[in-house]
Amino acid sequence: MNTPLWSPSQDFIEKTFLYQFKERVESKYTQKLDDYTALWQWSVANAPDFWDEIWDFCGVIGDKGKTTFDAAGGIMQKARFFTDSKLNYAENLLKHKNDNTAIIFRDEHGAERSLSFNDLHVRVSKWQQAMKHMGITKGDRVAGYMPNTPETIIAALAAISLGAIWSSASPDFGVQGVVDRFGQTQPKLLIAVDGYYYNGKTVDVLAKLKDVQPQIGSLERIVIVPFAGSNMNISDIPLSESEESFINSFEPKDVEFARVEFNHPLFIMFSSGTTGIPKCIVHGHGGTLLQHLKEHMLQCDVKPDDKVFYFTTCGWMMWNWLISALGCGATLLLFDGSPFYPDGYALWDYTSKHKCTLFGTSAKYIDAMKVNNIHPMDKYDLSSLRTITSTGSPLVHEGFDFVYEHIKKDVHLASIYGGTDIISASFGIGNPISPVYRGEIQGPALATDVDIFDENGQPKPPGSGPGELVCKQPIPSMPVSFWNDADGSRYESAYYKCYPDVWHHGDWVEKTVHNGFIIHGRSDATLNPGGVRIGTAEIYRQVEQVEAVKESICVGQNWDGDVRVILFIVLKDGWDLDDNLIKEIKAVIRNGASPRHVPAKIIAVSDIPRTRSGKITEIAVRDIIHGRAIKNIEALANPEALEEYKDLEALKA
Repeated sequence: MNTPLWSPSQDFIEKTFLYQFKERVESKYTQKLDDYTALWQWSVANAPDFWDEIWDFCGVIGDKGKTTFDAAGGIMQKARFFTDSKLNYAENLLKHKNDNTAIIFRDEHGAERSLSFNDLHVRVSKWQQAMKHMGITKGDRVAGYMPNTPETIIAALAAISLGAIWSSASPDFGVQGVVDRFGQTQPKLLIAVDGYYYNGKTVDVLAKLKDVQPQIGSLERIVIVPFAGSNMNISDIPLSESEESFINSFEPKDVEFARVEFNHPLFIMFSSGTTGIPKCIVHGHGGTLLQHLKEHMLQCDVKPDDKVFYFTTCGWMMWNWLISALGCGATLLLFDGSPFYPDGYALWDYTSKHKCTLFGTSAKYIDAMKVNNIHPMDKYDLSSLRTITSTGSPLVHEGFDFVYEHIKKDVHLASIYGGTDIISASFGIGNPISPVYRGEIQGPALATDVDIFDENGQPKPPGSGPGELVCKQPIPSMPVSFWNDADGSRYESAYYKCYPDVWHHGDWVEKTVHNGFIIHGRSDATLNPGGVRIGTAEIYRQVEQVEAVKESICVGQNWDGDVRVILFIVLKDGWDLDDNLIKEIKAVIRNGASPRHVPAKIIAVSDIPRTRSGKITEIAVRDIIHGRAIKNIEALANPEALEEYKDLEALKA
């Protein structure tokens, strides 16, 4: 379809930060940049100038220094930005000091509270002093085992202000999942809650903390924040004290900020894969800050006084991305709990009430809305909503249709794509001055030299089908390092073993004629029947059109010297997988994709395993049907679902 689903008006375009930035570049560098693609091309060809301009345009606080970029002789993984700069990420998020609202929080029972930027300073000050008093200094690790609450942000900013390194996991992680993560990074301080709410239930965390504490020998203190209304009996948890005890002896004063090197570790992120203990990916102060401000201000047009929401846990990269919007002067809308409690309109009731301007969620949530006939357009005033972002997995064409038919007709829908590895969505993101086409990510972020390679490592032209997604130039938010990887060998192996000095992301992606992208799935989960590579997303798109199917997962099974396609489906209530339904599903796939996409077997299951960030785990299912062990079971939100896939008689013939 060549007709856009949404096109910005000229008046809309000229009010955006992106348009202002384009005019700045045109004037300063004597360029004529007619559209986003032209600006992107300039930014890639002149990346050092671009990032220098971003520092100034976004109002970064710090000493920029004189060296914008060191190419390290063309060795991509060793290239460095702003090598003599000094800054602090927390200082930039707290640069606004006024009575404007910084954070509004709602739990799933509907209870709300808010903090102004002045309140935020006061709380960060007390936490910072308490951390400093216990001996937290530059380079120490501080970990959060926390829900998406204001206290998580406060504690993170306090640690970061001192030059300490923050990492977090959501409280639904089990003991082994926490130990697998924080056991590698060895934090001095762990901040946790007593419990949390989910789907109307209160879930205890204190019992898990008792098991976690003796397995992380570096811990000197565990601070427990009351959240779920328990009696807070923490006497049997060694090294623990309450939040009140930890911070209340300190009087508020100006927050101190330790300005650090551009690449000084800021966050340690954890991969969510299922092939071993999580990788510990280190991201720096400067790269994270510049990338996030660029994405918020230019790609998503976040302005001061905007209201920014993302449905996320603290175990997903989108939490880190969300909190950076404080640096724009925007208000964060935080929510913790089930998005379907007490009903499917929970998030829309909240965001409509507070006049949300950017609503961020996962493609899975949009699909669940579609399946459950949740139509916010019919119930709520969403006139303030300018942007909807979707990530976590590809948003299929029908997901685009649903947004415009049942959420809002006039909205910038941005399917965004990147990941924990680059702590951003810069490999594929929206922009507010270009049209939105059905099923397409609008394109790469500015100064991100993304391309699609064929099997020979050569660029594929737009419209020529899928290939390997790569990035051919450094960006500031590529990892500083992996933790406990002194010689850099694990880092290099993760991204650079396929193509010398080119980042290989491991995704099977198609470039469209609009210079947008369609994601077809992970390369390592790509199907290969008869030697023809097929992306799983191509099959999901067709299956989602079948009325009886609630959701599905597709994998390749090694069979008779080849690979055959196996489709597992979860049926809606009242449906059975009989011969007629199997024929219907196969016909839909054959007609909508190709005969090669048609699965050899279609099997009904009751659940689909997924990671804690909501991604279905094709690799885990593929491994289990081949009898291989799942090494990192703690990465799964519902590992019990895998039991259904073991030793299936249907897969033995």
